[in-house]
Amino acid sequence: MVSSGSEQPEIIQTERGLTISGTRITLYDVMDYFTAGYPAKLIREKLCLTEAQVNAALSYIEVHQAKVKAEYQQVLQIAEDNRKYWEERNREHFARLAAMPPKSGQEAIRAKLQAWKDRLESKV
Repeated sequence: MVSSGSEQPEIIQTERGLTISGTRITLYDVMDYFTAGYPAKLIREKLCLTEAQVNAALSYIEVHQAKVKAEYQQVLQIAEDNRKYWEERNREHFARLAAMPPKSGQEAIRAKLQAWKDRLESKV
């Protein structure tokens, strides 16, 4: 739903992908929330968009489902490839940091961080 008038937000193609005109928000940002089951109102709040912008994005996604889903899968794959690359590249550095003894006075903060990590791992 690419609009030609100023009464409705446009979905435009940028170097970052399909984007809501006048923002840096891509349809893939909207898709992240949409596929996670967020309602339109919450997507609007999370991304600081207007109701018209969210409606335009969701309408565009609905009308161009095949194209948007294919591009979204490419975006997810690129993000995963980037994550793996940087994780591998920094593996030794992170291992050295983890092996360092904690600084005095940081025991409580490290315990909180470990508890947080444990909770995240239990959800996966």
